[in-house]
Amino acid sequence: MNHLPDPDTQPEFYQSVATKRFVAWLFDIAFISLLCIVPVFLTLGAGLFFLPLIYAVISFVYRVITISNGSATLGMRFMGIELRDAFGERMDMGKAVAHTAGYFISMAFFVVQIVSVIMMLTSARCQGLTDAFLGTVMINQRA
Repeated sequence: MNHLPDPDTQPEFYQSVATKRFVAWLFDIAFISLLCIVPVFLTLGAGLFFLPLIYAVISFVYRVITISNGSATLGMRFMGIELRDAFGERMDMGKAVAHTAGYFISMAFFVVQIVSVIMMLTSARCQGLTDAFLGTVMINQRA
């Protein structure tokens, strides 16, 4: 991880990242929920029976596309943060799929999500469980 900004010598890259991640997550949840309205209307309400599946598919696709195209979801961009890999590079399609899959796994298991949140709040680089496993990090965007 020596290609990433050091939290001791460059703390500005990690300042308020945990809070910004939370706000970005709320933004993305709201945006994905709005996107889910379209298939529900197109199916004349029948999509409500499949809403969890519709939400999961739209969420996965949204996250992979936005992370692979800009290293951040729209919520992350709004908050001025972005994901970087262990070499400090932007995320590509494969890394975006892996990160999104890790996010979905952590969201599926409450205990795993709690551990991830605790890690974000206490680690020097504000990394969650998926970040630690993949070697990714969320940083404030460079000005």
